[in-house]
Amino acid sequence: MWGWTLREITRAFQEGRISPTELCQRCLSLIRKTAFLNAYITVTEELAMQQATAAEQRLQRGKCFGPLDGVPIAVKDNFSTAGIETTCASNMLKGYIPPFNATVVQRLLDQGAVLMGKTNLDEFAMGSGSIDGIFGPVRNPWGYSEQYRERFAHDQKLEDSNWVIAGGSSGGSAVAVASQTCFASLGSDTGGSTRNPAAHCGIVGFKSSYGLLSRHGLIPLVNSMDVPGIMTRCVDDISTVLGTLAGHDPKDSTTIQDPFEPFELPDEIDVRNLNVGIPKIFLFKGHRSEIESSTEALYAATRHEGFNDAVRGRILAGNYFLLKQNYDNFFVKAQKVRRLIANDFLKVFGSGIDVLLTPTTLSDAFTYHEFIKEDNRTRSAQEDIFTQSVNLAGLPAVTVPTALSERGLPLSIQFIGRAFCDKQLLTIAKWFEQQMNFPHINIQGLLNHYNELHKPHNSVGAI
Repeated sequence: MWGWTLREITRAFQEGRISPTELCQRCLSLIRKTAFLNAYITVTEELAMQQATAAEQRLQRGKCFGPLDGVPIAVKDNFSTAGIETTCASNMLKGYIPPFNATVVQRLLDQGAVLMGKTNLDEFAMGSGSIDGIFGPVRNPWGYSEQYRERFAHDQKLEDSNWVIAGGSSGGSAVAVASQTCFASLGSDTGGSTRNPAAHCGIVGFKSSYGLLSRHGLIPLVNSMDVPGIMTRCVDDISTVLGTLAGHDPKDSTTIQDPFEPFELPDEIDVRNLNVGIPKIFLFKGHRSEIESSTEALYAATRHEGFNDAVRGRILAGNYFLLKQNYDNFFVKAQKVRRLIANDFLKVFGSGIDVLLTPTTLSDAFTYHEFIKEDNRTRSAQEDIFTQSVNLAGLPAVTVPTALSERGLPLSIQFIGRAFCDKQLLTIAKWFEQQMNFPHINIQGLLNHYNELHKPHNSVGAI
């Protein structure tokens, strides 16, 4: 069941092999069993069961909405969700309940998707490890896998205080899919925040062409680079979700004006005439401080208490660069560099290259203690080296798992396509996926290993 595609789930519903409520209950059970991974900030159990029941009733009446009807999904906690707390993993937004849904969330719900919950992230999506949010770090399920234990654990004692990071900033969404608590999830991607954790967690992560998906309701990091990201366990499922989400949104003026036609990827793919390039360079309501001696002091204290160091640092840097006296030296110069990057991509694709091939990350996932040797800013710059230029140019990109590293952790390849040639990109990615035999994680083995670590006689270190 856990290896089914979204369309196979629909067929299973129609053939009576499983019902939407049974599938929802199984996913909720797994969410409880894998709570130590900390993928979710909010689990919407009651709502999910209501939505699954409604999907089941539609199925019985022969009124199924489509391939997402009754399918469990998860949403990163920087997308607005009506009536559900949306925190961005920050004290600043703790208690904030939006009155509306982000457009991409609403489109999923309109097609009958079952919302399992809101997923964990780096605070305000500023990070590449999903360790800096106020709800604690996200743990990579592959760090508890049989493959990791067999290939790495024999060299040293694995302690639960030195778990494997999930990547970021959409680590919770990646782990939710990888640990089989849902079948698709939404992340956000500003410089690789969907593709990075997807690569580390051994799933497929997709960033569409800028303007294909609405940003309305996505709490922004960089408006001109932010894109809702899609994570699933196979490339076919990416195209299924994309077909639901893509298209013009009157609430987001940057979305495409032309109608979007959903597509299915072919099973037989001919790549004999494909030209692949490898870039040489790669070789509300919220927190309020109790300090009220003055309005200025209140604002300063609230921001100090409400944001972590990484967020405060980026806010200060952004304000500094936008000062009138700095505008030409920094902002205008950055825009020129961005245009040069976009032109480089245009030149490459204009030379006959169909798709670019790069690594997604510099290595497999770090352990927690390895990761925190560098500060947030340095680590983010390192982790985004292969992914960020795509956001600057507004191009589509997808990461596909290829194999396990010597340590038994996932490694992935990134494909970069021409602007608005998302179908061609995903078709190529599907062909590549077909050539790989990437293993699914054994969830029962993962749970057994975690329970072994936490037997009463074990001494478990604290973070």
